[in-house]
Amino acid sequence: MKAIFDSVSFQCSKVVTESYSTSFSMATKMLAPSIRQDIYNIYGFVRFADEIVDTFHDYDKETLFVNFEQDLEKALKNKISLNPILNSFQDTFHKYDIDRSLVDSFLKSMRLDLHKKQYLTQEEYKEYIYGSADVVGLMCLKVFVKGDQVKYDELKLSAMALGSAFQKVNFLRDLKADHEELERTYFPDTDLNKLDEASKQKIIQEIEDDFTMGLSGIYKLPNEAKFGVYTAYKYYSKLLRKLKRTPSLKIKSTRIRVPNYQKVGLLATSYFNYRLNLL
Repeated sequence: MKAIFDSVSFQCSKVVTESYSTSFSMATKMLAPSIRQDIYNIYGFVRFADEIVDTFHDYDKETLFVNFEQDLEKALKNKISLNPILNSFQDTFHKYDIDRSLVDSFLKSMRLDLHKKQYLTQEEYKEYIYGSADVVGLMCLKVFVKGDQVKYDELKLSAMALGSAFQKVNFLRDLKADHEELERTYFPDTDLNKLDEASKQKIIQEIEDDFTMGLSGIYKLPNEAKFGVYTAYKYYSKLLRKLKRTPSLKIKSTRIRVPNYQKVGLLATSYFNYRLNLL
């Protein structure tokens, strides 16, 4: 029975989420069971694409990525794939009628990571972030509103802003690895070899503006999604505050983290606010 295969596929997507991101996994567990699996399914898909371009250095990444794209195309067309991650994603894609252009924009940004090393203009930078982060937020939003197009349109800009904020925090946190190991520079008009406090603050202000818009949308999310998304927001806000307090030279030489005990504290605070209807 295909139901058994689907169940196995869903478990694979959950395992991918739990294995690759403790923070995202924690936030996803705070979503209502009715939508939780679909977020695992989306994360598994975007995580595997990202892994191809970021970590499989001993393999032909371009060939792997082309094969992944071709397998995705077949999965979306046939509504089944023997790749359990793609089988899970196609199920969510069709269930919520996710716009294909969102998937295509995501793949375009991932493909850029195969070769592109610098983003010299604001246009290039914004296009990359839209494809690598904003569209993922929009895919998740489709799940959060259970396909309600009116609600989706209302929250679209705030979901994109939140996706942008999360991605930019990741860029700042992973500055050392991106610059030294992958030789990538995402922030335009910023010399990472001479990153100073003024340049860092400019980036942080941009992220804080995104967070402000993103938070306004969190308040309007359905209850099934609000607590989980707010938990992710609190985690990334905490990470941003740590980055803000960290000297620019140290950001370039280490990876800033939020310890597990602080993550538990954030979860408790988020739940307290949620239960008191402060969200």
